[in-house]
Amino acid sequence: MSELQINTTQNVNIMFTAASVGERILAYGIDFLIKIAYASTIGYVIFNMLGLWDIMKQMDQWSQAAIIIVFLLPIIFYTLIFESVLEGQTIGKKVVKIKVVKIDGYQASFPDYIVRWFFRIIDINMMSGIIGLVSIIISDKNQRLGDITAGTSVISLKDKVTIDHTILENLKEDYKPTYPQVIKLSDNDARIIKETFERARLASDHKTMLKLKKKIVEVTGITPVHNETHTFVRIVLKDYNYYTQHM
Repeated sequence: MSELQINTTQNVNIMFTAASVGERILAYGIDFLIKIAYASTIGYVIFNMLGLWDIMKQMDQWSQAAIIIVFLLPIIFYTLIFESVLEGQTIGKKVVKIKVVKIDGYQASFPDYIVRWFFRIIDINMMSGIIGLVSIIISDKNQRLGDITAGTSVISLKDKVTIDHTILENLKEDYKPTYPQVIKLSDNDARIIKETFERARLASDHKTMLKLKKKIVEVTGITPVHNETHTFVRIVLKDYNYYTQHM
């Protein structure tokens, strides 16, 4: 698997493992089987058991086509619906543990999923998926054309995750927060802050730590009472956990 370097809005590089071609094909295969199961089950129940075929025989071709299209809508919009609801994952992607993300480090949005879904016509439906496969192989970020257009990529979530790799912090029961303004941050903001903080701390990168502190102050409007940058960022993370756990 190749490494995917994502540059965040704080100009800090974060490394992810890009989903391999095999993982993406496996996820697609699982989703395809789900679509087949839907078509077979619902089709048999509605068209055979409930006798819709007999009713349709008495309709004109346009009415028949309209009914078939309505029946196929869940299959047509399957990827768009699930990636939007499951935040970048279909059932197949969830099983294989891969996910769609923005290459700027933030969560992909609904318009991004629409672009990816639309380009499936070129990437997957045309030439039996050869175009998408070639695009993923030659792209340095393992992107198909839909990803390149939407500014997204697919990453692997199989790395072992501990509390140090998430936004979670160990808090004592009597913990007293200092900065209530941290509620202006999102979970994704907190994740980026923590990942940046840990990398800068391990590398003794004081310059990045100062940039991180400045960015936090700009976004939240906090007036720091901790002069030491390392301590300030750590308290911000702890406060964010405190308020999100008690709201």
